Amino acid sequence: MFTLHPTLATDSLEIGELELCQCRLINNMLFPWFLLIPKVEGVSEIVDLSPDQQQLLMQESVWLSECLRAVFEPDRINVAALGNQVPQLHVHHIARFKTDAAWPNPVWGGQSQTYSKEALEVLLKSFRGKIDEHPGNFVWSEALTQ
Repeated sequence: MFTLHPTLATDSLEIGELELCQCRLINNMLFPWFLLIPKVEGVSEIVDLSPDQQQLLMQESVWLSECLRAVFEPDRINVAALGNQVPQLHVHHIARFKTDAAWPNPVWGGQSQTYSKEALEVLLKSFRGKIDEHPGNFVWSEALTQ
């Protein structure tokens, strides 16, 4: 059974599922900021995963990074697994631009602007097009298909 940490549930929107991870979008429209969260109970570090799960996490991380590159064409893709505030293992994938609100500094703890319904629809439409044509076992969240 997989239980999502309450902070991750509050700060992000479920986008879909991969074999190992749940994919979520941080609700901050200033940055295309996604999370991969392994659906493994009690895991706080990558080393806590089995070797097979570690490899699958890397594959899913590369897949998400490729999608971010294709959709957003960023200057950089920041990938990080920080657990200082939320102990549940989650890997941040952030498309960064030299023109974004925080460049070149980190995005954590900085400016935030929640997605409007319209902005979220635009982002998900462009993202959906690339994901659907990209190989992978991505299953869209039921909440997004309604």
